[in-house]
Amino acid sequence: MAGRASGRRGAGLGSGFRAQLASTGLANLADGVFGTLAPLAALTLTSSPAQVSLLTAAGWVPWLVLGLAAGVVIDRTDRRRVQVLALGVRAAVLAAAAVLSLTGRLSMPALLAIALIYGVTEVFADLGATAIVPDLVPADRLPAANGRLLGVQQVANTFLGSPLAGALIVVGAGAGFGTSAALAALAALTLAVGLRGRFRPTPRTTSHPLAEVREGLAFVVRHPVIRPLVIAAGLINLANTGYFAVFVLWAVGPDSAMGLTPALFPLLTLGLAVGAVAGSLLTDRLQRRFGELRTMIAALTAGELLMLVPVLWPNGWAVAVAFALVGLTGTTGNVLTQSLRQRLVPRGLLGRVGGAGRTLSYGLMPIGAVLGGLIAERFGLATTFYAAVVVGLAACGLLALALPNVVIQPADAPAAESATV
Repeated sequence: MAGRASGRRGAGLGSGFRAQLASTGLANLADGVFGTLAPLAALTLTSSPAQVSLLTAAGWVPWLVLGLAAGVVIDRTDRRRVQVLALGVRAAVLAAAAVLSLTGRLSMPALLAIALIYGVTEVFADLGATAIVPDLVPADRLPAANGRLLGVQQVANTFLGSPLAGALIVVGAGAGFGTSAALAALAALTLAVGLRGRFRPTPRTTSHPLAEVREGLAFVVRHPVIRPLVIAAGLINLANTGYFAVFVLWAVGPDSAMGLTPALFPLLTLGLAVGAVAGSLLTDRLQRRFGELRTMIAALTAGELLMLVPVLWPNGWAVAVAFALVGLTGTTGNVLTQSLRQRLVPRGLLGRVGGAGRTLSYGLMPIGAVLGGLIAERFGLATTFYAAVVVGLAACGLLALALPNVVIQPADAPAAESATV
């Protein structure tokens, strides 16, 4: 029989969720260090832009290849144990990277392999973390819980992880990889000790894994709310990735539209993070006042419109403010869409539906990056930006047309409700 954390009782978020939140913060702090450190380490190994860019590709490939299969694993096994195991493997891989770096044996193929394995652990840890949240908090507290999770992710990754990596690289890449490994191990330990109980959503099944994959895909295709949510998320990710893949060319350099120096450019991304943290804190209050669907669609639409500011008014301060608002509106929309999916999908299907949805939405991101570069090369940077905004607004229009015409009914999950400790 599956377990439910004690934090499920009452209206608060509870101790079980706090353990998950702490583990998420530590894991994302490790992400921030590794994400900043790996490209810097690559620059000491190669001068090839193509090889350096492979680090990013290695991080996304596991979602394309393993997203559906990982969803089946999440729905068949204890979601807490999956996270602990994934974080433990991540810590071991990062420790190996530290040893290779300290002994002078780190090579570009080894770094790519480390990034690839790291990406695999990300798939399982992220899907497990998302799927377990409805077992930790009441349904009406999902927006607040998801807001806190996304806020902690932004703070740990951007505000803490990147500067920490910058300081550690002065000591050496080995120290940075070792610190990231220790943080990942601490994240696994926090979850193993702080979150008690078993979190297997359904009894053991004898059905074929392919049948379960088809079941998750069929749920996405047939559900009148999940289907437009997944399609819109994929289109928005495609558009935004294409936009930001070439944005640095618009912002940095004496011949660019904005004329920023390389040192000033990170302040724009910092604005995105500031807005994201604010959005994570305000989402619950906004949706209670204005309604869930109205807030979600308005936030996503406003975020796409704000991305016109750098094209129409390429002033550093104006763009910084616009990007802060993009971070706020984007996080608000993401929190509400994630909370909506968690309510509508039966707990026994959360892993498979999440895997199917992320395979689509994350799989379109590298395609968006390539398209953005090709359009900019052929027609100019501004054309890429306008095209991205048009696609993003079309996705928001899809949601506005599709969602008000259906009745949003939370999933009936008697099996999950009977699983209380």
